Amino acid sequence: MSGSKQQDKGMLDVVTFGESMALLIAEGGKGLEYASNLSPSFGGAESNVAIGLARLGQASGWCGRLGNDAFGRRIIKAIRGEGVDVSRAELTDEAPTGLMVRENVAGKSSVYYYRKLSAASFMRPEHLDEAYIASSKVLHLTGITPALSASCIEAAHAAVQMAKQNGVKVSFDPNLRLKLWSLEEARKVLLPLAEQADYFLPGLDELKLLYQTDSMETITDKLKKLPGISIIKGGEDCTYVLEKDKLTSVPYFKVDQVIDTVGAGDGFCAGFLTGVVRGYSMEEAVRLGNLIGSQVIQAVGDWEGLPSAVEIEQLLSGKGHVER
Repeated sequence: MSGSKQQDKGMLDVVTFGESMALLIAEGGKGLEYASNLSPSFGGAESNVAIGLARLGQASGWCGRLGNDAFGRRIIKAIRGEGVDVSRAELTDEAPTGLMVRENVAGKSSVYYYRKLSAASFMRPEHLDEAYIASSKVLHLTGITPALSASCIEAAHAAVQMAKQNGVKVSFDPNLRLKLWSLEEARKVLLPLAEQADYFLPGLDELKLLYQTDSMETITDKLKKLPGISIIKGGEDCTYVLEKDKLTSVPYFKVDQVIDTVGAGDGFCAGFLTGVVRGYSMEEAVRLGNLIGSQVIQAVGDWEGLPSAVEIEQLLSGKGHVER
């Protein structure tokens, strides 16, 4: 991505790229058809992860293309304001910033996308900066980006190759979005990317669709054939770690109230990758991911509930919030 060359090699812990969109959330627990007010924000799996990492004290960078419009400028300022490096993000006049609108009625969230022909959908391999990717320890990408267009598929594969050529680990969350493409289309792209990942971060429900089976044994047998480590989110009461032939379960953290589950997976990824770059064991990294995810679901918004390093230290030490 174009931008000032402010990062030197070895300065970043995690680089990620993808689409961030303007977000409008219907207020008052009403559906969009009846809501009187829409609350503005933004969201995108990759920028959510980058923000989560930054809040935990890690050096993260987000690359993406946004329209050179009010939404795009607002988003890039907000991501920068969270401490994420956006020197390779780009505002373009080629196309507008994408939009998503969300409603939460009776505890059920629905998302509607207006992102066809968005600025991010025109991302191509030449928009990537190999030196920037090489400056990081981990490249994190999701299956949402290749769902946007054929050129985005090429960009995703190019990013992975750049990472591998420079000794950078690859983290891949399939983030299956069936509103963006069919299962058949997704399977042809996501499974090959999974084979390239050092850390594959699927949800159990996604694996059932991608592998066309409800059998956990069959799923684990297929995952064992992958060269990397698989972290299976969304178990009944735990996250699974499949490292070589060893399957380990890491329990969830219990919460008093679930307010909004959107962004929980991105929070998990931020916590897990924080553990990875800090040299934690896989179980310890997943435990941190579980803890971050448990905090996100207790707040409204895609990224707003991501905790800071100080808040996590307080939780782990058992110290509560001091009001005054």
